[in-house]
Amino acid sequence: MTAFKELGISDELLQGIAALGFETPTPVQELVIPAALSGDDDFIALAQTGTGKTAAFGLPLLQRIDPKMKSVQALVLCPTRELCVQVAGDLADYSKFAHKYKVVPVYGGASIETQMKQIRAGAQIVVATPGRLVDLLVRQAIQLDHVARVVLDEADEMLNMGFKEALDIILEAVTERESIWCFSATMPDEVREIAKTYMEKPRELRVGEKNRINANIEHIYFVCRPDDRYATLKRVVDANPGIYGLIFCRTKIETKEVAEQMIRDGYNSDALHGDLAQADRDRVMQRFRERNLQLLIATDVAARGIDVSDITHVINYGVPDEPEVYTHRAGRTGRAGRTGVSISIITPKFEEKIHHIERRAKATFTRSSIPTGAEVCEKQLFNIVHNIHQQEVQHAEIEPFLPKIYEELKDLSKEELIKRFASVEFNRFLTYYRNAPDLNVQGKGARKASAANGFSDSNELQRYFVNIGLLDGVNKKDFIKLLNRDLGVPSHAIGEIDLRKAFMHFEVDPSFATLVREGLEEFTINGRAVRVDDATPRGGSKGGKFEKRGGDKWEKKGKRGKW
Repeated sequence: MTAFKELGISDELLQGIAALGFETPTPVQELVIPAALSGDDDFIALAQTGTGKTAAFGLPLLQRIDPKMKSVQALVLCPTRELCVQVAGDLADYSKFAHKYKVVPVYGGASIETQMKQIRAGAQIVVATPGRLVDLLVRQAIQLDHVARVVLDEADEMLNMGFKEALDIILEAVTERESIWCFSATMPDEVREIAKTYMEKPRELRVGEKNRINANIEHIYFVCRPDDRYATLKRVVDANPGIYGLIFCRTKIETKEVAEQMIRDGYNSDALHGDLAQADRDRVMQRFRERNLQLLIATDVAARGIDVSDITHVINYGVPDEPEVYTHRAGRTGRAGRTGVSISIITPKFEEKIHHIERRAKATFTRSSIPTGAEVCEKQLFNIVHNIHQQEVQHAEIEPFLPKIYEELKDLSKEELIKRFASVEFNRFLTYYRNAPDLNVQGKGARKASAANGFSDSNELQRYFVNIGLLDGVNKKDFIKLLNRDLGVPSHAIGEIDLRKAFMHFEVDPSFATLVREGLEEFTINGRAVRVDDATPRGGSKGGKFEKRGGDKWEKKGKRGKW
């Protein structure tokens, strides 16, 4: 087994990485470090996310810095602010017992004046996002004429994000460079063009097969109806009580919506997306790294700076278009020799995409059944029991209170005590999932409720007629919001909604039927009472918005088509 010392790392840096718990190098480190230490060749290192690339370039970069020289000697370019901060922090950690290297991160969203002062104070390594570094060059606030080595970290992602022009400006400004080290998960044409233009006979260092995913990761997918995606996400999270994970969404809007809903539903979660101010992004990331957040909902771009080694699950809230994107996402778990789980929540029409990724990434995917309410409650119950068994007892602190505790509980048997302690948290899940339907796609997308362990044994959803339709400015999304927010009906209890011009039919789990019927009839539309009946179509009128009886407006106002 190779040791870091055998790769030529100095004793001072060895102390730093030993303090961080690094014992043996990863394959990319074994391949890159000797090449980076031994000469000034340009090279392109192809390796997936989570393989240890930061140490692969960071350790030789530090070792080749002249500590007596106070000018910028090395430049690391990163696609995002988060990754920039992460890399700069890692370099500082590696060199904890070595020379006092001056590492300065520069990125947008933070004070450029402060960053200019730090550079003038004698920066030796600058870790930068391309956009902010170009700003500094335009202001003539940084000199790059002594830079010997340039590292392009996540080069494919920088180019995907539109930084080609900025990279051209920067690489043309680094006139005295000795070598360029390019790190990329993939090798698109844009990366080849960078290599052709700015690199001299670059060596290609490849770790593993192209697009192959870490073998320590289990790949699972669940198939549900479109309206059940969020309910399925909750089931998946609730069925994994110890989850510490990332939930990937396709857009900033979807990220915000999912995060807001999960926070409202009591999950220890938060969002990371491009609209957050830098201070808020830093706060969210700090909470996640310290495990004060259990779930982080993020876009692919925002998640580029997340380098946490013990993430247990990655959840794809919809499958990405490209296999490479899935590979990047999945690579956030199963790091440092640990096992991990990558979960995808999809609708039936996207199942072929899963098979496409499976073929391209050479990974085996398992289609699993969405946990039933009974199964979720069982998982939660045994998690509670496990936690009670593992609970550390503060004997000295609790001792004074024990006589009163014993007195209060003296009439309960051991069996009754166990039941009651286990029920403290279990009852919450039992209440929520008691009548939960089966979310798995059956046949043409119909749902069937579970009859196990005392849960609803209804195989049919209750179907209703409502005297409102498209001409009243109604749409499915807002009708579901009305049922969710105002009537307290969870999304998983809502079935098909057939919206017509003058009326609609909709389905609901029978356990919520009375609540829905009575609740909807408290609303009016243009002063006309909403009527809920059996599935017999009736007419309706045009234009308007929902109001509760008594004149209080129900949220959305405005032009026709909005409730």
